[in-house]
Amino acid sequence: MFGRVLSALFSFAGWLFKSAMVKWVFYFALFFFVTEAIELLTPLLPGASAISSAFAGLPAGVWYFLDLFRLDYGVPACLSAAVVRFIIRRIPVIG
Repeated sequence: MFGRVLSALFSFAGWLFKSAMVKWVFYFALFFFVTEAIELLTPLLPGASAISSAFAGLPAGVWYFLDLFRLDYGVPACLSAAVVRFIIRRIPVIG
């Protein structure tokens, strides 16, 4: 009986250190790389001031429809989604 329990324990330990632990280390390294890359790339991206200066020359009639369709919320959301999609597609395992 002791041999079977010991065999099961060694099988579980082998699985843990061969597959589960390797995957955990790999995904942690991937997470660390992506978070550090985001911190390095964030200052290079255009900010909200660039978007607001692009809309500064619009007349009041156009602003009514832009506010009606909530473009003040939608444009930054779409831009951030496009940036996230671009970053995710550059990760070799996921994209």
